[in-house]
Amino acid sequence: MPGGMPVIAPMPAARTVPTQREGADDTMAAGTTVDHLTETYRAHYRSLLGLAALLLDDTASCEDVVQEAFIRVHSARRRVRDPEKTLAYLRQTVVNLSRSALRRRILGLKLLTKPMPDMASAEEGAYDQLERDALIKAMRGLQRRQREVLVLRYFADMTEAQVAETLGISLGSVKAYGSRGIAALRTAMGAPA
Repeated sequence: MPGGMPVIAPMPAARTVPTQREGADDTMAAGTTVDHLTETYRAHYRSLLGLAALLLDDTASCEDVVQEAFIRVHSARRRVRDPEKTLAYLRQTVVNLSRSALRRRILGLKLLTKPMPDMASAEEGAYDQLERDALIKAMRGLQRRQREVLVLRYFADMTEAQVAETLGISLGSVKAYGSRGIAALRTAMGAPA
């Protein structure tokens, strides 16, 4: 028993030094704790899933992308120093992973036929479905950057500054891509200018 005491006694002293360092890291890297990321997950999972859904149009892939985004941000949480930027990092990761997913499956989408979405009845939502299909088709006809800006700005309800930060482009570029994207959508959907 006396031999066990000296082994236990140095451990708290050894832990005290790393605890002080961890405290310093926590003040330098506020918002990077697992608890903060868990709160962010609970508060924003659905909105990030919606963002991925607008970019990917495949529920299973969207869930995978959002889950992978949280895993990657969790792994790199020490680099997120400002707690208010955690969501921005997550959004940017979702956009980047969505791009990667689209690149990986581009050939698969060309070869496979897309199943029709489940509907409660033929009467319910038929007109809405036609409009949605026309919008999705028109969105797919846009340039990638235009589509990303419009999805983030109008479907994810982000400000132009948030879109610029998420995509890593200037505010002027966001405005230009947005304006050109809306003009192209109007033309594609036959709406008056």
